[in-house]
Amino acid sequence: MISVKIEHTKDFMNKLLLSQAFDAFLVREASIATFFTVHLDGKRNKDFYTSEEWSELGEDIEYARWADLKPFCFQVIKGKKTPLFFKFVFKLSKKNTGKFIQQTGLQVTEADVSGLFLHIHFEQGIITCTSGTALNIFTMDKTLDKEWDTMVERFLKQNQLDYEIL
Repeated sequence: MISVKIEHTKDFMNKLLLSQAFDAFLVREASIATFFTVHLDGKRNKDFYTSEEWSELGEDIEYARWADLKPFCFQVIKGKKTPLFFKFVFKLSKKNTGKFIQQTGLQVTEADVSGLFLHIHFEQGIITCTSGTALNIFTMDKTLDKEWDTMVERFLKQNQLDYEIL
């Protein structure tokens, strides 16, 4: 697990809310505090969909994509005043988790990995990003954690998001 402090808040917020940089992530949860507080559970409600719509969603149907929730979050955040607080818990999709495991040559299977996470937290003008992993198995091997940390750093660099490791 690594935790980083984002150097340029405005640039990060533009990439988060106005670009497609984070769109591939699923949203596990979100909280935003302005003059009111919104808590979002990113879990999809199956009863909302017809059976055809549900099947069209594909394999990553458990949680909503950031691309789908981003406009709503943008509406809550935008304005003349900075939010008091926000937190987003992003999860890598199953498809991208499989690609990640394959690319890194890890000795775990897709079924072994419960989730690869990126936590984004804003409070008192500071944005921090923290990586996290969850497994369905017990192992003392920390290779998955190290590889995910490296991937998070690479993601931030590719999106030209300057940071300081905490």
